[in-house]
Amino acid sequence: MKTLLIACLCSLALTLTSLAQSPAPPQTAPPGVSPAASPAAPLAASPGAPAAVSPGAPAAVNPAAPAQLPTGSAPPGVPAAPGATITATLSPAPGAESPAPAAAVAPTEAGATNWLVDNFRKGGPIMWPILIVSIIGLTVVIERVFWWTGRWFRRDPKRIEKVFTAIETGDVTEASRLSRGSRDPVLRMMWNGLNHQHASLQGALQVAAGIEIKRAGRFLVVMDTLVTLAPLLGLLGTITGLIRSFSFLGNEELAVQAVTGGIAEALIATACGLGIAIFSLVPFNFFTSRVSNLEFELQTAATNLEVMLGAQTAAREMEIAGPTPTTGKGSSI
Repeated sequence: MKTLLIACLCSLALTLTSLAQSPAPPQTAPPGVSPAASPAAPLAASPGAPAAVSPGAPAAVNPAAPAQLPTGSAPPGVPAAPGATITATLSPAPGAESPAPAAAVAPTEAGATNWLVDNFRKGGPIMWPILIVSIIGLTVVIERVFWWTGRWFRRDPKRIEKVFTAIETGDVTEASRLSRGSRDPVLRMMWNGLNHQHASLQGALQVAAGIEIKRAGRFLVVMDTLVTLAPLLGLLGTITGLIRSFSFLGNEELAVQAVTGGIAEALIATACGLGIAIFSLVPFNFFTSRVSNLEFELQTAATNLEVMLGAQTAAREMEIAGPTPTTGKGSSI
């Protein structure tokens, strides 16, 4: 029990810690702008100054920047005034490709993994009780699975047959020795009955069988409560979500967003509550059937033990009593 509670509290603490950490928003660059690129300054060509161009590399020209031509040079068809500076705009060469916009940044893995956290927050405050219920249900299911698996390995039907064979032959001491120290629930019950047969065989068997059934049915009440409680919590979340939706209907500016948020809260809470109930219902029915089978095995073994010991006692009493002598009485005339 202590181990189960510690495991449940640790799981709850880890879950709350992971939910409290809000993910950092992914940094995306604006379309068409590279983070490492800086805006190029317009190039001003001074008269008579040669441009520095590296061999084999095209000159960097800003298409929108005006370029100054030396005095006396003018575009074709335009007369140049003496001593005036002509400003011309250079257009990109035919066939030159414009810089392509930067590719959109792919969503990070953190955003994909936080889908569950986002839905949890959209579910409203009722999701916290649902989370606690789910952690308790998962812990109980895991603990019961381990317990029944260990019981399956502890079964010893061959030793049970040996104990019944020893009782049939009248060797109760050997039967008690065979059943001592076993981890099988049936053998433990039989050992308890054999050791207390002189006081009350039936009472000792009933007490031992009750202890074994109580161990097998541990936490079944918790699972039954969770199966009933989880849908009720989901229904409560549905009601609170609808109340939140209808409370914003008077405001036209926030009506659409608020109503959709409240409906999402109602649906998420309902889905989580039903999911927990479905998850807990199947193991609960399975464990209940296993407890019923164990109870039947214990009752069968106890009845067989009582019948065999009763037969041994009756045979022993008959041997002690011996045959009843018959006496004849003479008649007097």
